[in-house]
Amino acid sequence: MNYVVYEKYLEAGKIAAGIRQEALKKVREGTPLLEVAEYVEQRTYDLGGKPAFPCNISVNEVASHYTPEDYIPSFKNGDVVKVDIGVHVDGYIADTASTVEVGTVNHRNLIRATEEALENAISVVKDKIQTRTVGKVIEQTIKKHGFNPVKDLTGHNLEHYNLHAGITLPNEGSLFSHKIKKDTVIAIEPFATYGKGNIIYGESYIFALGRRSNDKESIKIKEKFGLLPFSKRWIPGINIEKLSGLKEYSKLIESSGKIVAQAEHTVIVNEDGCEIITG
Repeated sequence: MNYVVYEKYLEAGKIAAGIRQEALKKVREGTPLLEVAEYVEQRTYDLGGKPAFPCNISVNEVASHYTPEDYIPSFKNGDVVKVDIGVHVDGYIADTASTVEVGTVNHRNLIRATEEALENAISVVKDKIQTRTVGKVIEQTIKKHGFNPVKDLTGHNLEHYNLHAGITLPNEGSLFSHKIKKDTVIAIEPFATYGKGNIIYGESYIFALGRRSNDKESIKIKEKFGLLPFSKRWIPGINIEKLSGLKEYSKLIESSGKIVAQAEHTVIVNEDGCEIITG
């Protein structure tokens, strides 16, 4: 990997990791979700990066792809909260997430299952490994704790200004597989649940434009965010329904309504292992 590119990935990872730790401390009973999301996004700019996507704050049975639009939703005692943060430096992206429980410890084993699954997955990632092998490690770790992986969700590789660049990293031993090669940048993100691990889709709060989105308003948005995801609150005054070629990221919900936990790091693959850039 080019040294300049490598340094930009490291900087993005450093920013994301620091903000993740700060944000988790702000998840408290009565605090509006939007307050934490806005803190994360503004802090990203303050530290010299840019958000790679709107801060995801997904609570309980919502696994991912929720970002708040107003100050009405607030954290409640007992909530299980996933904070998922993306930072880029000149288009080189780091993606990281952690789960925290508000005021209780009823779900610490579920949270720990995802953390251990992430640790174990990272320990086997190296040049030429198959994604199904990593997925099997994640699945076995989560099931060892008595939970199920959310098999409908996957990790993904990252490329320049490309959040989901084509390789998927399953959270189970999949029939389909990719060979992970040296210098691949990949986000590993185990999800665990009390439920069966299937996903249903809710309302969309996060969006992205396609290469063929060429209307006047879309061009303005592309100048700000490129093809990376954004939220309605990032584009005040624009009617999102009139944008051409709009991609929607629907809220992802565990199908049986059971609580979900998540852990995530971004790594750079090398010959003998991988380097965590969001640690």
